[in-house]
Amino acid sequence: MSTQEIEIKVPPVGESITEVMIGEWYVAEGDQFAADQSLVALESDKATFEIPAEQGGIVTRILKQAGETAAVHEVIGYLQPAAAQAASAPAAAPASAPTAASSAPAPAAAKDSGGRVMPAAERLMSENNISAEAVTGTGPGGRILKEDVVRAAASAQPAPAGPRETRLVTLSPIRQTIARRLVEAQQNAALLTTFNEVDMSAVKSLRSTYRDAFEKKYGIKLGFMSFFVRAVVAGLQQYPQLNAQISGKTVTYYNYCDIGIAIGGGKGLVVPVLRNAENMSFADIEQAIIEYATRAKKNQISLEELEGGTFTITNGGVYGSLLSTPIVNPPQSGVLGMHGIFDRPVAVDGKVEIRPMMYIALTYDHRIVDGREAVSFLRLVREMIEDPTRLVLEV
Repeated sequence: MSTQEIEIKVPPVGESITEVMIGEWYVAEGDQFAADQSLVALESDKATFEIPAEQGGIVTRILKQAGETAAVHEVIGYLQPAAAQAASAPAAAPASAPTAASSAPAPAAAKDSGGRVMPAAERLMSENNISAEAVTGTGPGGRILKEDVVRAAASAQPAPAGPRETRLVTLSPIRQTIARRLVEAQQNAALLTTFNEVDMSAVKSLRSTYRDAFEKKYGIKLGFMSFFVRAVVAGLQQYPQLNAQISGKTVTYYNYCDIGIAIGGGKGLVVPVLRNAENMSFADIEQAIIEYATRAKKNQISLEELEGGTFTITNGGVYGSLLSTPIVNPPQSGVLGMHGIFDRPVAVDGKVEIRPMMYIALTYDHRIVDGREAVSFLRLVREMIEDPTRLVLEV
């Protein structure tokens, strides 16, 4: 290592995390970067985070490629700060002699493509006898990625055959954790799901009436989730078994409601937590959810924001789900599943009317929650949503 090079190390990311996976390098060897520019994305089993540059400079070496794992504090690359480059400039050799920058291993260049060929892509091109000119790079700066080569190889096949490629992709740490926890929930808890349906007419009418005033005052839209969060809090306070966690022969009951909200992020489902939701107003809830959703798409949710929930709400309705059985997020004892709002014929005062209806589902751990409490909880949530003034009056 040159004395002017600085190590790029994996930073500590949590007490229980000892290893991460390299998600994506935003720079290649030889690239220049500015201060605070993100160099690489790292993925742990709980979240994705980035390593920013403390100062401008140039990337000299990359030791760990995307998809590879690295331990906390392990060196994954080297960079040369701009100050070191400037200091070495007066001592540079004549143009005919190789300079420090030109003597470093140069990345493979894609001729006429305006970018570089990434190592994995270069290997695949060699295996399939594909030239760089035949590949369109879609990576940053026009770099040719492995996926670009796969597409080029597929398009080069005879038309009647069609694409028949296969891909071997390592599960990201987040997906591995999701898979492990869901299997654990199925194996270690006595899960049971109960269902109900909610007439959303009153909530839709209330939102329509106060939509403009709410948005003008708080700068955010009034969504459905804040109603359900408030209804769930009321239910948890009345049926504390659903706000408890079992461990061996002991049960921990919480006198606060930390509600996890399942949100689809850039790397998969994340469940950030609304701390002390019992003290949050409608505006507080909506603002927090919007902020979480925005940051989840950019993989900017911190580990602390994902830990410690006492109950979870998930909304499959945003994807068009009619009905599902959500899985408890261990060690929690319950999860509420919201679904799509669809007009359906229902009996109202002895007459058939078309109403906007939503199915709701409560999956609970039968080891600690009896059916009576679960059904009563879900019925209370329904009643609160169908008469939302109760949420305001807290009755």
